[in-house]
Amino acid sequence: MPVRGFTWRARQRHRPGLAYMVTTGRMHGFESLAERRLLLALDFLDGVEEVLSQPFRLKFTTVDGAEDHTPDFLVLLSGTAVLIDVRPGHLIKDKDLVKFAAAERAAAAAGWHYLVVTGWRRHVAAGLDALSARRRPMADRLGLHGELLDLVAGRPRRFGELAEATSLPAVARAHALHLLWHRRLAVDLARPLGDAAWVYPVGRS
Repeated sequence: MPVRGFTWRARQRHRPGLAYMVTTGRMHGFESLAERRLLLALDFLDGVEEVLSQPFRLKFTTVDGAEDHTPDFLVLLSGTAVLIDVRPGHLIKDKDLVKFAAAERAAAAAGWHYLVVTGWRRHVAAGLDALSARRRPMADRLGLHGELLDLVAGRPRRFGELAEATSLPAVARAHALHLLWHRRLAVDLARPLGDAAWVYPVGRS
């Protein structure tokens, strides 16, 4: 359970809520849209075993006195864990840097990694959002999954070319996004996701 609740009230400046993750099969709390974007990225990331929101309250002492900090997420991966704070770069203040440093020390003592997510390239967030629209189970009665996988097996293809080469291009686009989300096909998210994006067999890029 989170160490503090996620509350809603009129005229609040942040946007808390609950986001469903296919990886864990349940809802996870977030306190801002930036945190919601991170949850979406974690849902796409391979190897995530568990995500805990507001996992604990860290108490520590500085030269100015007692302080406390609640990290945003603890992500459990195979054989390791990552403690994560989310704060847009332009909002980070000196007092935040002190809290982040304490969280990093605590994570290191526990044998975890630590990072602060300060933002995303716009096209990366847009690409993940597009892929996530097809993350839930899809029936493949037309056999398009096999067509898409076979077409890419021979050589990488641009997304638009790949869809057009199938027997039903309009429907194949949705199935291609589904296969990309579930990592049965691969795409470089460092570049915008569109018809010109290269799609690869898994394991090649």
